Amino acid sequence: MTFEVTYLRAVVFITVLWVLLRAIVCVKEKKFDLKHECRLLLVYVCLVVITRFVYFPLHHVDGHIGLLYFDSERILPFRLNFRVFSVRDYHYRGWLGNYIGNVLMFVPVGLIWPYCFEKLNRLWKVFLAGFTFSLLIELSQLLFYNRTTDIDDLIQNTFGVLIGAAIYFLAVFIQKRNRERKEAE
Repeated sequence: MTFEVTYLRAVVFITVLWVLLRAIVCVKEKKFDLKHECRLLLVYVCLVVITRFVYFPLHHVDGHIGLLYFDSERILPFRLNFRVFSVRDYHYRGWLGNYIGNVLMFVPVGLIWPYCFEKLNRLWKVFLAGFTFSLLIELSQLLFYNRTTDIDDLIQNTFGVLIGAAIYFLAVFIQKRNRERKEAE
């Protein structure tokens, strides 16, 4: 079985899943909170942007975003890299940009998820959620023969989540302290 996935198809798939999931949650909870749903749109945007840069080639082909390929006969052997920081070994000149990009791409996750999800109220919880999210992304890449599951990506993505979460919790702490000072005056 073989098929190609365009970025537009991926976005449509994510959007349909998102709308269905949000509808199910609203029906189950018997309430619709517009403010909360608008906040959750930040999570949706993160998913769409991360999908673009994680699954699809960075370079354009004939002016368009390249394709993601699934071919059941070409999946095996899986393309795995368990050697930490090995991208430098392949004489890849853009390795530093790759590292920085992987970190920066996940900083918004660390910022947005604790803002949107009350249960992510501790740094370690955001770390665990971000690590799990990145791990799921890396494992899902096993299905596509033109992608590689890489330990470096997992480390860098999780580090990006930690940076974002540290910024978020520092901002919350400063805001709380300023509020307490104003109340004390």
